[in-house]
Amino acid sequence: MATTPSTAEIVGDAVADATAAGAATASSAAAAGVATVGAATERSRQKADRRQAILTAAATLFAQRGYAGVTIEDLGAAVGVSGPAVYRHFPGKAAVLAAILQGASITLLDGAERVLGAASDPASALRELIAFHVDFALGDADVILVQDRELEQLDVDARHEVRLLQRQYVEHWVDTLHRLRPDRAETELRIRAHAAFGLLNSTPHSARIPGRRPADGTIRGILEEMTWASLMS
Repeated sequence: MATTPSTAEIVGDAVADATAAGAATASSAAAAGVATVGAATERSRQKADRRQAILTAAATLFAQRGYAGVTIEDLGAAVGVSGPAVYRHFPGKAAVLAAILQGASITLLDGAERVLGAASDPASALRELIAFHVDFALGDADVILVQDRELEQLDVDARHEVRLLQRQYVEHWVDTLHRLRPDRAETELRIRAHAAFGLLNSTPHSARIPGRRPADGTIRGILEEMTWASLMS
């Protein structure tokens, strides 16, 4: 004979059903949350990639045509978007230039501090600083050319920030030279550092002779040897 479920059994079944339903809902919500976060992360990555593509293209165009000779539409076309789409990443052309020059200065300063933090002695530190700057000069010749030609295009605040970062970078070189050459005046060491930057920064771009550019390895070896000699003679 069939038995009638007790009140306790009915309540227990209801609780179990509700718990299962709640778990399923929570699982679905968690999955939806993960999907939402994943989509947001992908959008952020794509936005960062597009921003970097604009900066890279802008450095090339500014180096080739000059800052005044490049429009927002040129920047957009270089990365496959309309000119107005550039404004999703930068408020204007001046902001693009500022991002290029500030980014370069931060890259140099951060790199110098990493080199000095890892170096075992002053001579190793100087050789690694030279090698680091050669890498930058070979990889970012357009940025260096833009910095030399277009720094004055920045507004006062951005220009001040770039110059402050540059001075800090130079002082790392001067301090390292002073540890190696304590007999030399600081003024002389600073002149030597600036002369070395002139050598390092100008050569990679001037060596861009169509069809006759030496291999980077050749340029690297010559630059490192000459820079060391100019600093330590």
